[in-house]
Amino acid sequence: MSLKDQITEDMKTAMRAKDSERLGTIRLLQAAMKQKEVDERIVLDDAAVVAIVDKLIKQRKDSITAFEGAGRQDLADKEKAELAVLAAYLPERMSEAEVQQAVQAIVAELGASGPGDMGKVMGAVKARLAGKADMGLVSAAVKAALAR
Repeated sequence: MSLKDQITEDMKTAMRAKDSERLGTIRLLQAAMKQKEVDERIVLDDAAVVAIVDKLIKQRKDSITAFEGAGRQDLADKEKAELAVLAAYLPERMSEAEVQQAVQAIVAELGASGPGDMGKVMGAVKARLAGKADMGLVSAAVKAALAR
C-alpha cells in the first residue's frame, strides 16, 4: 500500500473514531498533497509525499518555537499534537552517526575541500538522503566535514 493510500485509510479511521484533531491534521496533509498534484500536474509517489510531510513538520517546529516564545502554550500544544500525527508518516530516520558517515563518503567522493564546495555537496547529499534524514542534521554534518 502506498503512503498516499495509507493516509486516506487513516483519514477514514479517524472519521469513524470521531478523532477530530487527528482528522484535521490528516486533511491538512491531504490538502497539501492535492495542491502539489494540481500545481505541478503530477501524481505523487511516496518520496514526494515524504517531502511534503517533511515540509509540514518543519512548519510545525517553527510554529512551536514562535508560540512558546510568545507565551502561547495552548497553541504550541496544538502544533505538537499535529507534529506527532505527521511524524507517523515519515520513514525511520538515519541516526546522527549514520548521517555523518554518509556525508563523509559523499565529500570524499566529490573531492570537496572547503566551505566553497558546500552547494555542490549539499546538492548531492540532498538527492541521496532526502526523506531518510533530518536536513538540519545533514547541513550541520556537511559544514563540519568541510571545515576540516
